[in-house]
Amino acid sequence: MHVTANDLLNTNVPGAVSEDGVRKNMSIGLAYMEGWLRGVGCIPINSLMEDAATAEVSRSQLWQWARHNVTTAEGKKVDKAYILKVLQDQANALASRSPRGNKYQLAARYFAGQVTGEHYADFLTSLLYNEISAPGPAAKL
Repeated sequence: MHVTANDLLNTNVPGAVSEDGVRKNMSIGLAYMEGWLRGVGCIPINSLMEDAATAEVSRSQLWQWARHNVTTAEGKKVDKAYILKVLQDQANALASRSPRGNKYQLAARYFAGQVTGEHYADFLTSLLYNEISAPGPAAKL
């Protein structure tokens, strides 16, 4: 395989964004952040042990798709309203399948700003430090 500088700069990736892909990325990001809020550094997702890197990839794709208002293969425009709806749907679904005391709604509050295409923190985990080092009311988001 021969890779050129132009290959590395080419942002045209074959394929399409799917609604399922949006939901899976949202679920992965939320699941990891919820685990982090409970003090867990890696979690099983779809029979794989995942860590912050997977959550960062998921967040980055969602942010890019929302930032550039892509359209899914099914015809949905990935804008802020759509992203926030999927975020809440996924947070509710994950919370309903988890034991009481889960932190999916808190994770969703932090994740919201990171997937709408507006804000992009250096690291997802750094957003949560105040929550895990000094439990109490959530920081202003």
